[in-house]
Amino acid sequence: MKPLRTILAGILMLGAGVAAASELMMTRSPQPFSETMLALQEAIKERGYKLSRVQRVDVGLTAFGYQTDKYRVVFFGKPEEVRRLSAAHPELIPYLPIKVAIFAEADETLLVTADPREFERFYPAQDLVPVFEQWARDLEAIFDRLRELE
Repeated sequence: MKPLRTILAGILMLGAGVAAASELMMTRSPQPFSETMLALQEAIKERGYKLSRVQRVDVGLTAFGYQTDKYRVVFFGKPEEVRRLSAAHPELIPYLPIKVAIFAEADETLLVTADPREFERFYPAQDLVPVFEQWARDLEAIFDRLRELE
């Protein structure tokens, strides 16, 4: 499954402009994919975000020999914040909303996203720093909740 992690990390890095795996946030849930997916969506909503969409990734992965439907990218954000940031910083539009890749690995589920704090290197505007920091705190809280699933 290590090649799968590399592929999914690559997908997120391309979408987020991030260059190395150390710039990613990752967690492992002890629960199967479907339970973790539901818990992820609940945790996102509890943090005040709205789901934008869930995109299947497995269609492209079948070309690499993976035969499963348990790979998704979950897009979410706060609509007003996305509108405000898009207007004030149009260079951020490709990175909005936030994205989390979720995929099954044996009896567990892995979640991966770009660390929003890394965006500060590319977008040093002072008004963006608290936004990136808040996203990182929220993602850490979401991931903490998923790690603790029984």
